[in-house]
Amino acid sequence: MMTVEALNQQYAIKDVAHFLQEKDGLIFLSINNSFASARITLYGAQIISYKPFGTQDVLWVSDNATFKEGKAIRGGIPICFPWFGPHNTDNTKPQHGFARTSNWQVLAVQQLADGATDIQFMLEQSEKTLNLWPFPFKAVINFIVGNTLQVIFSVTNTGTTSLEYSDALHTYFNISDIAAIELDGFDNAPYYEAFGDELLQQKKTTLHPGIENNRRYIQHTGKAVITDPGFNRKIVIKKTGSKVTVVWNPGPITSKKFSDMSPEGYKNFICVEPANAYPGIDMVNVAPGGDFSLSTTIKIG
Repeated sequence: MMTVEALNQQYAIKDVAHFLQEKDGLIFLSINNSFASARITLYGAQIISYKPFGTQDVLWVSDNATFKEGKAIRGGIPICFPWFGPHNTDNTKPQHGFARTSNWQVLAVQQLADGATDIQFMLEQSEKTLNLWPFPFKAVINFIVGNTLQVIFSVTNTGTTSLEYSDALHTYFNISDIAAIELDGFDNAPYYEAFGDELLQQKKTTLHPGIENNRRYIQHTGKAVITDPGFNRKIVIKKTGSKVTVVWNPGPITSKKFSDMSPEGYKNFICVEPANAYPGIDMVNVAPGGDFSLSTTIKIG
């Protein structure tokens, strides 16, 4: 991996973008443009902060998050790939795949004509990934930081056989209080609880802050809107390349199982994430030489 000095020499943009290394050893890209500030780790290619000027951070990161290689970072937008959740046949393999615990390579950092900043990181197969998932691939994550945050995750099959995978952009949204927000965009939508096999139907948009919310809305391609009166804002979430939207909050009981989350941490985030994540319903199949993209666009409404 390149040093901070080499990265800044090749990719830094004066007064806009620069790399820095924290005491834990992880390298971050810091962005400050005319629209927003942002912070992205090369480890996991994970954006952990997106703060449009004049409002609170859109993304939540746990106060107890671990910033150390070998551990996933609790918060921001982890990339789940090449599987979402536990591996479907081998529970010794890492939860949510290996993308979020791999070091990514910088491809580009550039200013766009409208003042937004375009960042691209890449991950390819290695001995580590092939031991976990025996397929050659090239994955590129593209962040466009402007008056919206666009995140595009693209995978190219560089091998000679078809590959199948699941993925998600596991977005933790920063909210004032889980008990006070409203979540719109799922009226009458069919969903499964976690990986259950009983198809249910959404009746109300109200969340239940006293329990875990873990829903996989299927055939959902529209937008979702978080209305947060405590922060006096709406967060509008759009997506492409996905027919499943996952809504998750661990609630007070499940959150106690996470060493990287405080007991009260669940009150200040909700995950609303585009995914291809339900076996038999919505997986990604890519032919040799082909590619596929999953994206989300986030805007303060």
